[in-house]
Amino acid sequence: MEPPPLVLLVGLALLGAAGLTRSLSITSAESAFEKAQGERVTLPCTFELSEEDVGTLDIEWVLIPADIQKKEETIILYSGDRIYNHYHPALAGRLQFTSSDPKSGDGSVDILNLKSADTGTYQCKVKKAPGVESLKIQLNVLVKPASTKCSIEGSQEIGKDIVLKCASQEGTPLLYYDWRRVVTGTQGLPATSVLNKNTGELLLKNASKDYSGTYSCVASNRVGTDECSVELNVTPPINTAGVIAGAILGTLLGLALLAFLVICCCKKHREKKYEKEVHHEIREDVLPPKSRSSTARSYIGSNRSSLGSMSPSNMEGYSKTPYSQVPSEDFERTSGQNQTIASSKSDIAHKIGDITVV
Repeated sequence: MEPPPLVLLVGLALLGAAGLTRSLSITSAESAFEKAQGERVTLPCTFELSEEDVGTLDIEWVLIPADIQKKEETIILYSGDRIYNHYHPALAGRLQFTSSDPKSGDGSVDILNLKSADTGTYQCKVKKAPGVESLKIQLNVLVKPASTKCSIEGSQEIGKDIVLKCASQEGTPLLYYDWRRVVTGTQGLPATSVLNKNTGELLLKNASKDYSGTYSCVASNRVGTDECSVELNVTPPINTAGVIAGAILGTLLGLALLAFLVICCCKKHREKKYEKEVHHEIREDVLPPKSRSSTARSYIGSNRSSLGSMSPSNMEGYSKTPYSQVPSEDFERTSGQNQTIASSKSDIAHKIGDITVV
């Protein structure tokens, strides 16, 4: 049974339309790239045209955001034999068409000096009416391991457990760590070692002198590696008792020296205090000047000589004579001088008493 003429005509029209839309084709196959930061990448977009494609050729690259609610952003455009690449400031100076003549069938682009922020989905759109084709490419920019540091945790003594640590300050996960030992040209880890490649820790159990040597750690991810090394020196245990005894002895000697210094300081202080007291007493016992006491002495001497010629009968009248009548030349006396004169009066009173008894 033959198909109706109308159905046949419709089928031919659809096939013709399909052929026209498929005339333009993108021949690039790769759709995912993984690169390291700082490198360059070429996002391919080669295409073929047919005789039916007679419109203006447009090649547009857009960045599709991870958030589906945001609009895609044009980053570079070829249209009317002109290139426009001022759309995306973050890629300014780093984005360009690979071919100097994109209409020749190569709409690929190069991104220079890649950054981790360049990670995303890029789409190439080629239009030449009536043909339209597009290709999505996923770009993943990774950071190589960098600033890797090695360290030792634990006492480096025989019989102790020692942990070697390795960590990179930079690098896109997942990071893996691998330790190796280089001693006299041979490589290999001790039999008792336990390695954790995810954390970078190497456990050396019950360390011995043979464990000494240079240990190297290599940090790696999918785009690069970095390395560090550390020197391990396993020694006999420290004599703890001797160290404690030495510390105690040193403390005792220090205390003894401190006590000696304190005693010396106290003794010196007492000597200075005694010297000051003796000097003060000597100043109080200083005799008055002769010029002030000569008149008083002559007066007392004359009275003593007079007493020798007195009889008991006239002592009564003489004893009433006031002893305080000292010539006016002896002006106001100090307390020391008054004491001296008072002592002289006492001597005179004793003399008088002796005369009376006789």
